[in-house]
Amino acid sequence: MSPTAERGSSADSTDRQSSVDSAASALSMIISPAKTALLVMHYQTDIMALFPSVAPTLLANTRQLCDAARARSVDVYFAKIHFSPGYPEVSPLNRNGQGIKQLGLFVDDRISPELGQRADEPLIVAHRASVFFGTDLQVRLSARGIDTLIMVGIASTGVMLSSIAYASDADFRLFTVKDCCYDPDQIVHDHLFSTAFDSRTTVLSLADALEMLA
Repeated sequence: MSPTAERGSSADSTDRQSSVDSAASALSMIISPAKTALLVMHYQTDIMALFPSVAPTLLANTRQLCDAARARSVDVYFAKIHFSPGYPEVSPLNRNGQGIKQLGLFVDDRISPELGQRADEPLIVAHRASVFFGTDLQVRLSARGIDTLIMVGIASTGVMLSSIAYASDADFRLFTVKDCCYDPDQIVHDHLFSTAFDSRTTVLSLADALEMLA
């Protein structure tokens, strides 16, 4: 075989592989609305108040995502971290919980009103970073036949990391929308999305997610 023919054969092989990869990528973006839920985590007033410089953009992005999910008949679930006065749910052995207790937050706040939570959209109340730990979220999802989750939340090193790890182990098909997530440590935020989150979820931009939900 001549060098030209070899190059042509190699190019054809590359083109075929590219077509296969593109087809696989397109297939991975197909969702069944009845089996999909958007999980909006820790978008609550006390947390948004901690990050005033980025809150407006995050809220605007996530409102777009919520409205797109609603238009596609994808269930929207909200989750907040919450404690009773005096923090009786916080163990003295839990370092993260002790830090939260010192902040004095998450007792009487609410889901950010900018997201327009509807009366029929469930609110999951958790006392730990994971929205699954100690809650009935997995039972609710299973009862509705939901096997695919679109996950967004604040912060990436907290609720996102803990909840993605659990949901992945529970065999949910996962998407994350990076433009609707935040962490004050930008380097760790980016690293998580390129490593731990990328290995467990399909990472989307907001534009990607809106296209998937169109």
